[in-house]
Amino acid sequence: MKTQATTIAIKIFLVMTVLTGLLYPLFVTGIAQSLFPEKANGSLLKIGQTTVGSELIGQTFDQKNYFWPRPSAVNYQTLPSGASNLSVTSSILKSHYMERKNRFIRENMLADTTEIPSEMLFASGSGLDPHISVQAAILQVQRIAKNRSLHANQTEQLIHLIDQVKESRQWGLFGEPKVNVLVLNMALDKLSPL
Repeated sequence: MKTQATTIAIKIFLVMTVLTGLLYPLFVTGIAQSLFPEKANGSLLKIGQTTVGSELIGQTFDQKNYFWPRPSAVNYQTLPSGASNLSVTSSILKSHYMERKNRFIRENMLADTTEIPSEMLFASGSGLDPHISVQAAILQVQRIAKNRSLHANQTEQLIHLIDQVKESRQWGLFGEPKVNVLVLNMALDKLSPL
């Protein structure tokens, strides 16, 4: 009796392993590859034949002639991704906040009273967020224009560029309009090559 139960259990285990571990993943992968190949392959962005990143994962841009992304507590590492886990009472969090705020104001030549979007002051929960708000991008325009020696007409084009790559609210309802920093910086290089 025990042997028969063990045999049945092993058969069920093998059938379920083939179904859920092999056939189902192949089925889902096939559907994804046929209907959404770009997304199924990681939403990779390329310049020519060179992959420069993924539309889904933020990356470091700290040069003065590029738009800066949201800070990352894990330096944009995918393993392990995560937040700093610092509490609102943490002196370290307050120190990071003040350093980021002062640097953003100073480097972007803004008035001390300028309201800085929160995503430029706090790291995201995943540490990989590729987006910033439209306002955060606009506040960086003068710095980029200065460091790329753009004239007034090109600076105006830069503002239009932000509007061109802007992503709407999700399903027209959730969140705020946002800008993917990698996409924006790629478009910036086309507008004003270094």
